[in-house]
Amino acid sequence: MKKRRIVLASILKPVDDTRMVEKLGVSLAKFNGQVSVIGYPSTSPSAHDTITRVALKPYMRLSLGRVLAPLHVLLKCIKVKPELLIVNTHELLLVAIAIRILFGCKIVYDIQENYALNLKHTAAFPVVVRPVLAAIVRLKETLTAPFFHAFLLAEKCYADQLSFVRNKAVVLENKVVLQEGFRRLPQPGKIRLLFTGTIAESTGVFQAIDLTEKLHAVNSNVELEIMGFCALPATLSRIRQRISGLPFVTLIGGERPVPHSRIFEAIRHASFGLIYYPPAPHIASKVPTKLYEYLGCRLPILLQPVPGWLALAKPSNGALAVDFQNPDAEEILTEITSRQFCTGTPTGVTWDEEEARLLQWVVKIFV
Repeated sequence: MKKRRIVLASILKPVDDTRMVEKLGVSLAKFNGQVSVIGYPSTSPSAHDTITRVALKPYMRLSLGRVLAPLHVLLKCIKVKPELLIVNTHELLLVAIAIRILFGCKIVYDIQENYALNLKHTAAFPVVVRPVLAAIVRLKETLTAPFFHAFLLAEKCYADQLSFVRNKAVVLENKVVLQEGFRRLPQPGKIRLLFTGTIAESTGVFQAIDLTEKLHAVNSNVELEIMGFCALPATLSRIRQRISGLPFVTLIGGERPVPHSRIFEAIRHASFGLIYYPPAPHIASKVPTKLYEYLGCRLPILLQPVPGWLALAKPSNGALAVDFQNPDAEEILTEITSRQFCTGTPTGVTWDEEEARLLQWVVKIFV
């Protein structure tokens, strides 16, 4: 069977990005794909021999290097001459179309975020320019959509939110790829709470710190590990100020991404994961990737009481609903120290079903 040259390309995602590599990349390699991943450089060693890393030069988030990054991606794609190109940011839409014109390849937009909605409702840019930037992004996506062969959707809700995907959408949720032989080994005598993923005000990091401080005041064995990447320097500075003087709170990563293998190690040794997102239009109807990860790894969760999230956790008895705004620290501690969690089998949280759907789709796209 002929090997298909497949490229997954990003501007800000690292070359070891979980979705690009462990999920899409590894699955597409099973299709006999010759897979290359273009992205931001990473210092972590490659764990997949079937995937070629193509690192961009490092640059700051707001810099000339960021502006020129799509050109560098274009040049790297020209060298590879892909038969299938998957891009995951609006900044690479025109690059993808150029590659289609040059080589006649199939092009796909992997939509991991509703970027226009994010721009409107997060603090990445000044309030006055957010609607303008959001409108520009949505216009770009809408005008370029007819040139794309398919759209991969990381969230089911995007099918309703994004009219331009129409009948070309394939839902591939960010479910967990479980590591072979993974076992949890929580530290005895400690109540280690874990916050992983994107570190931002919009992902609830400050509420996680507040809750931990209240729990620690009642039980000194409670501690918190915050692990992930924070894109906004001002937010990172606020977090560091907030946790200074709190020796039971540890920050790992911050200004740089954390390898996914290290996050799994943190899950291995944690007692409970924390998941809370301040209510906002760009969060509604989404399922956090870490909810799949914690449930799949059988890490109990102190969980914001969102009906869909609680329903996902119910089969495994994997979560305790917590009011993060007005927590009752003594009641929470009583529950987590007396109840048995993860007594059932989690369902609908692993990548296996998504992989099957991906491989069915890729066969069709090459027909």
